[in-house]
Amino acid sequence: MNERFRRLLDRFGATGSLICAVHCALTPFLLAAIPSLGLSAWLGDGFERAFVVFVTVLGLFSLLWGYRRHRAFRALGLLIVGLVTLWAGVLYPPLHESAIVHAIVMTLGGTLVGLAHVVNLRLNHWHIHDASCAH
Repeated sequence: MNERFRRLLDRFGATGSLICAVHCALTPFLLAAIPSLGLSAWLGDGFERAFVVFVTVLGLFSLLWGYRRHRAFRALGLLIVGLVTLWAGVLYPPLHESAIVHAIVMTLGGTLVGLAHVVNLRLNHWHIHDASCAH
């Protein structure tokens, strides 16, 4: 696929992941207001799991595609650590049931995934086509 689409995917992934990190950081402070604002359905477990699945699919697709191009493991390594952190925060009860711990874990995971997309963008931008290219 073309370079423009690849960059769009990384920017979309980075933006989404950082929005997720902000959401996770602010949710504990908004817990008292959620029921009165009718936001329970949007900020509940179902939304969170769906968003983590979406982030996982988008991140793996985008960063594996980028890895094939630049062959640097930095971005993919950040993504993997970020996704493991997010999935642990969603599925491991001690991390999921404590509001503050959950917010910290999810914020960290979302930030790592967002940074992975930013690193991938930079690696793709600095990539030089030469004899060592795998594409």
